[in-house]
Amino acid sequence: MSDPLVIIDADVLGRHRTGDETYVRELLRALPAAGDGLRFAAITRHPELVPEGIEPIALPTRVQELRMAVRVPLLLRRLRPALAHFVHSLPLLLPCPAVLTVQDLSFERDRSLMGARETAIFRFVVPRSVHRARRVLAISQRTKDDLVDLYDTAPEKIVVTPLAHDSAFRPGGTRGDYLLLSGSVEERKDPLLAAEAARVAGRRLVVVGPERDASLVAELRRRGADVRGFVSQDELVRLYQEAAALLFPTRYEGFGLPVAEAMACGTPVVATDDPAVREVGAEAIAYAGRDSFAQTVVRVLADPEPWSHAGLERAQVFSWDRTAALTVEVYRQALA
Repeated sequence: MSDPLVIIDADVLGRHRTGDETYVRELLRALPAAGDGLRFAAITRHPELVPEGIEPIALPTRVQELRMAVRVPLLLRRLRPALAHFVHSLPLLLPCPAVLTVQDLSFERDRSLMGARETAIFRFVVPRSVHRARRVLAISQRTKDDLVDLYDTAPEKIVVTPLAHDSAFRPGGTRGDYLLLSGSVEERKDPLLAAEAARVAGRRLVVVGPERDASLVAELRRRGADVRGFVSQDELVRLYQEAAALLFPTRYEGFGLPVAEAMACGTPVVATDDPAVREVGAEAIAYAGRDSFAQTVVRVLADPEPWSHAGLERAQVFSWDRTAALTVEVYRQALA
């Protein structure tokens, strides 16, 4: 008898989807070593990006709704996997058991943080997918708590599988004098607060990540920020290594991956006191309210070394090997 086949929906690969893409890419890299007795395949429009040890299954698509409603269910019906793993939502028709990963429920907690159409879609598909999934993976305790509170999900159905930094993120280079803002440019990340803090501190602000809000991008540039859009991983690592500090004035997070990446590079972090960010940074990063954010940045820049050392130590808590092991354990539970 052949090993059970687990299919992972890896449609985000190559689409510059920041945290979502990092999660799928790094999980796929780590699964083969953790999943003895299981076979893995990935559905993707970019099969060349699928790591070794995972069978790529090409599925080109232009219309996401058609993909999830028709093409993926037909593919699963043909391949007959023992289990399928999706992020955010499940197909309308599902011919096999499924595991669902939920990154965050920001669209429920603050509906102003996402466009009206996207919010409506997420509010329709995510709760239904959570209740249909055999098991649910949450990337933080904060997300698990939200799933229990907002969707009345049984706590025992949810397993927390934290994200982690890639091994490429490590100390190196020479510290520069600029401040870094990493993540998609959108209202939820409050980039203008970072720009104001950089102005008060007298430092240049470098912004990297998908430019989702054109008006915010324009305002950042008007204020003198160096907005670079999506950059390669090599360039991102260098920017972390040489930044004086990472600014992370988020309004809501499911995890806060840039915080983990910065800590792994020994880069001091100043962040707003979001519950998920505190899960990641613990006492190794500096927290500030919006009215004291700039002053906290100035304080950290005056004595950065303790924050650098604390971050390096804290970063060792997170590992994709551990995340993959937890995920495989959930697969086995779902298959039982």
